[in-house]
Amino acid sequence: MATHSRSLVPVRRTLAVPSSVSRRMFLRTAGAGGLALGTAALLAACGTPARQGAQPGAAAEDLSDTEKLLNFSNWPLYIDYDDAEEGRPSLEAFEDATGITVTYTEEINDNAEFFGKVQNQLSNGQATGRDVVILTDWMAARLVGLGWLQELDKANLPNVEANLLDNLRSPSWDTDRSYSVPWQSGMTGIAYNAAAIGEIRSMEDLLTKPELKGRVTFLSEMQDAMGLILLNMGKNPGDFTDADFEAAIDRLQGAVDAGQIRSFTGNDYAQDLVQGNIVAAMAWSGDVIQLQFENPDIKFIAPEEGLMLWSDNMLVPTGAAHKKNAEALMNHYYDPAIAAQVAAWVNYISPVAGAREEMEKIDPALAENPLIFPDEDFLAQTNLFKGMTEEEERKYNELFQQVIGA
Repeated sequence: MATHSRSLVPVRRTLAVPSSVSRRMFLRTAGAGGLALGTAALLAACGTPARQGAQPGAAAEDLSDTEKLLNFSNWPLYIDYDDAEEGRPSLEAFEDATGITVTYTEEINDNAEFFGKVQNQLSNGQATGRDVVILTDWMAARLVGLGWLQELDKANLPNVEANLLDNLRSPSWDTDRSYSVPWQSGMTGIAYNAAAIGEIRSMEDLLTKPELKGRVTFLSEMQDAMGLILLNMGKNPGDFTDADFEAAIDRLQGAVDAGQIRSFTGNDYAQDLVQGNIVAAMAWSGDVIQLQFENPDIKFIAPEEGLMLWSDNMLVPTGAAHKKNAEALMNHYYDPAIAAQVAAWVNYISPVAGAREEMEKIDPALAENPLIFPDEDFLAQTNLFKGMTEEEERKYNELFQQVIGA
């Protein structure tokens, strides 16, 4: 647990992108309909018919040796992009090196929304038209538990085996990474406007400080918000009881009833913070790096109680017909030079050992930013939310939604 907080200086992007926009911010402002490419369109684009009749959890026949194709579904603004060339350099490098044609779709705007889109197909053993999808830990854990992912062949993942950061190798829901490979990671902590409020050090400040009343936002994602509340109460987000969670809910309800919390948001906090509508917020690390381009008074701290750590993961659904091609993609992105190229654009934590050294060649300032390349002391302050059963997830979310009024 942290005994002090850290403020971070602003850094600059290497590849141009509107500085006020991040992946999570974009997914809140862009309609899913404008970005989503439906399953039928995906199948038509790759020329692969949906496979009917497979049993739930059954892997499809792998056609990678004869079909140099790959369908890759990701979140918006979550890969490097070259505005001048209007392309994605790291993805084009993969296509050039392997001869595999990638259909890249920015269609994942929300974990639960995407799950709803593919649930019926996966439960019926049908192909979704996607070979690689990127989902956050808790949703990845659900798919592992349901048996809806293909087991990865580690012989095809030498870069992953060599370069995956040690602290990400054994999540509770996939202890030997048989089904998942981290794409990017991030931290949930506190952002605040130092010019407007002075120093903030802890979640206790956000929950009780009178001068923050009605000027604070909390996140609407249960794992992030409740993880920080549990830490505030001295509990471990990775190992807590129902009674612990209910006590944390009561703590949160008390802050709501007192008018301490202005609202519960997704990325809405970002512009509110820049515009001065609020002075502090639960926040995601990558967003804050981008906000600092606009306003260097915006700071990100590790609360004294600790940070939450999460990952978005590359997964191969059952029914995907190009698993070996998918593994080649995963391996490509664990080349440290490629990983640094992506991190320079998205500004989240690179899960790849050696990426920091490669970032020195791209942008030394980014290489020194602890929100992209945290050191061991910083990582020691991070905590993972425990893997939940479906019953626990439903119960905890219901309690949380009652408090936030969603």
